[in-house]
Amino acid sequence: MTWTLPEPMLSASVPAPDLRPGWAGEPKWDGFRTLVSVDTGRVVLRSRRGSEMAPAFPEIVAGAAQLPDATALDGELIVWDAAGRLAFERLQDRLARRGASAARAASEWPAHFVAFDLLRLSGTDTTVWPYQRRRAALESMFAGRRLSTPWALCPSTTEADTCASG
Repeated sequence: MTWTLPEPMLSASVPAPDLRPGWAGEPKWDGFRTLVSVDTGRVVLRSRRGSEMAPAFPEIVAGAAQLPDATALDGELIVWDAAGRLAFERLQDRLARRGASAARAASEWPAHFVAFDLLRLSGTDTTVWPYQRRRAALESMFAGRRLSTPWALCPSTTEADTCASG
């Protein structure tokens, strides 16, 4: 199945944190917006523009074994540097790598997938669910399956005060 990111689900930067009812605030990541889909062992990593990225990120493909079959996540691919800061330039360097070169880069500068939305869960299209239900299901999947590297759950809040203090 081919998935694309629905336009209404794109994030938007705001000059001031004015969190409306029913909205959620999340940090801005310096990475690549990516969709990961797992179907009968086949893993697809697709950029927002539809480019296939799996050959460049073998550690994400291998990590997909932790996910339930027939599941799709929306998130951001990121790479951390040695000081614990986001390293976008390292992430960019990974895109052109394939095969042994991609495996070497994965061991030196491993990518992580920060998940912020659940688009499909075990074959069920969750995009018709309200955000709060999708978020609860995403958190439940992370906890229940004890997802670990390369997966990370994006912090999220529906509390305006939390956004304002960030």
